[in-house]
Amino acid sequence: MVKVFGMVNCRAGFSRTPAVIDGCSDPIAEVFGDAGRGARSAVGMAELPFDIAVEIEAVVRVVPDAR
Repeated sequence: MVKVFGMVNCRAGFSRTPAVIDGCSDPIAEVFGDAGRGARSAVGMAELPFDIAVEIEAVVRVVPDAR
């Protein structure tokens, strides 16, 4: 994992956007261990397309199997 960027649809004053994005980055780290940990950003948005609650963007580096 290179980077996870999460946007949370929320009201003004909501400051727990990192906790919301934990719902994405924590399971990735559990599955892939240290390889699943990377840079991370979490921001609150006044509105997201189609009124979705969360939008995630991920940059992933795939390493070929060396077998």
